[in-house]
Amino acid sequence: MSAALEIEAMMASYVRERLEIDDIVTIEDVTRIAVGWSHETWLFDAVWPSTEGEHRRGMCLRRDPGNALLRQTSDLGEQFRVLRCLESTDVPAPKAYWYEPDPDVLGAPALVMEKVSGECPSPWRKTGREYYSAAADRGVLPLSFTDALAAIHNVDWREAGLDFLGVPDAGNSFARSEITKWRGLIDESGHSGHPVLDDLTGWLEAHAPSTDRLTLVHGAYRTGNVLISHDQVSAVLDWELQVIGDPMYDVAYMLTELNREGTNLLSNVVPRELFYERYQSMTGIEIDDEICRYYQLLYAMRSAAFWMSAAGLYADGSNTDLRLARTEWSVTVALDRAAQELGY
Repeated sequence: MSAALEIEAMMASYVRERLEIDDIVTIEDVTRIAVGWSHETWLFDAVWPSTEGEHRRGMCLRRDPGNALLRQTSDLGEQFRVLRCLESTDVPAPKAYWYEPDPDVLGAPALVMEKVSGECPSPWRKTGREYYSAAADRGVLPLSFTDALAAIHNVDWREAGLDFLGVPDAGNSFARSEITKWRGLIDESGHSGHPVLDDLTGWLEAHAPSTDRLTLVHGAYRTGNVLISHDQVSAVLDWELQVIGDPMYDVAYMLTELNREGTNLLSNVVPRELFYERYQSMTGIEIDDEICRYYQLLYAMRSAAFWMSAAGLYADGSNTDLRLARTEWSVTVALDRAAQELGY
């Protein structure tokens, strides 16, 4: 049986049981999304008869294969809780339907959520960069993209119930907790390490900034992690790295050159001055360029951790995705950027 037919059979039974539908449920238009390195993602429509006629609901299935890039750092159960908490906020995010922890039910621990209309061009491809450049010229998407980040940072995270993510202590505990997290992923990867990484980690520990304002932080807010419909952000995706922490952590990710290629547009779509003015106006948070520089170096450490994890998974045979075979080279690229920033 093909993977698509297997998904059809499993989801037909699962949706029927979850929604307590007496009639037969048919699964149609099954498509596997061939992007993302952390979870296996399928889109489909669940169809069943009702008294008003045919009922159709678009759904998205994410499964944890157990051998993905972020290893245990990315948890579908946590993502489910986050999405449920966000339903009462202004953040555009998919509606979460169910979390299934039993791997025997859907083939792996899985999250089933709403299929949101929109497209997600890759900012790393020429066609994607052209898409975002044209959208920037039209002027609507840069505003919507900035507004979605502002909405994340404006969430009353305690009221929404997001404090289960963990609340950093006062001072520099947020930055230090991120260093500890990514050092753990590096250690788990089995990678031999790198002298520049040791130097970078020491610098990060010595210069960890304090923060007096905590917000919900997405952790990877960029083009490629949002769905776009009619030049508007229809959904923020990839709730894998979210934390309660310093909002400059997200802002630094917007500002970094790692998320744009051959353009001065932040994340390939937003003019820098527009982003500063609109973000600060909507959040009341002043952007601190020096702290953003620190977090950009922390992202270099995180990138190295990602690629070391990926290379380790391929090297030990846990994951045969050929993209992971190339990531050993990406470790050097990430650390070379860090070395230049540190003044090598």
